[in-house]
Amino acid sequence: MNKTILLLLVILQLATTPSQAQTTARPAGAQTTAILGAYGEEITLLLNAVENKKEIVIDHLHFTEGTLNGRKVVVALTGIGKVNAAITTTLVIDHFHPAEVLFSGIAGGVDPALSPGDLVIGNRLAYHDFGTLTDDSLKPDATRDPATTKKNPQYFPCNDTLVNIAENVSRHLALEKPIEGRPAPRIVTGAIVTGDVFVTSRSATRRFWQDMQAEATDMEGAAVAQTCWQQGVPFIVIRSLSDAADGEAEKDIARFYRAAAHNAAMLVIAITGELAHKR
Repeated sequence: MNKTILLLLVILQLATTPSQAQTTARPAGAQTTAILGAYGEEITLLLNAVENKKEIVIDHLHFTEGTLNGRKVVVALTGIGKVNAAITTTLVIDHFHPAEVLFSGIAGGVDPALSPGDLVIGNRLAYHDFGTLTDDSLKPDATRDPATTKKNPQYFPCNDTLVNIAENVSRHLALEKPIEGRPAPRIVTGAIVTGDVFVTSRSATRRFWQDMQAEATDMEGAAVAQTCWQQGVPFIVIRSLSDAADGEAEKDIARFYRAAAHNAAMLVIAITGELAHKR
């Protein structure tokens, strides 16, 4: 009889305990900003500006806590690609409970009006390589939340407050010109599309521009966005263009990588300063 009662109590407890995905709430008053990037140079620029550094290793990945522009931050390198980005984002959310996640780095330009060094403030992220592959094309589709099995939005919306902050502080930035004599880098707000491929195809970028209304393409952003969206954490992705994602992309990225990484990092640093001031 005692065993039967104990078993019933266990079953009742399991039945009334929400799933992990449902209970992933941020602690009240969390005041840490997580900053992620895929490449070493992208993160090095930010780490050089962090004060009072403390390094923590979790599952062989390195996370650096400290203060950036008056804001408490944790900075980490995700590595390249969607899976790496999702893993690191999950770890930073679970272990540091950030109030928001900022992703900084370079990207390929999709909007034909943009040039290397220009900044894209992401206001929504989507995958360009998730969907249905036919003989003629790949039709992008939405992912599903494994906790609910319901479809996610195809475009994960960045946090409106973070987008507004990024737009406001960007007006006062002194950005680096990748090519002397060219106009100052432009700053636009729009969609960024993500896939596990380095794009060097003009036909692909034309499709991203015409069919998905994207400004840029990267290899991590939507994975970070999906992870944050499903965990209920505000996020934004900041990208500066290193190339036009066309046949010259490999040459261009070597020429413009540093300037692009610098411009993205400068905007992220400015955002953290505004977060420190407002909160």
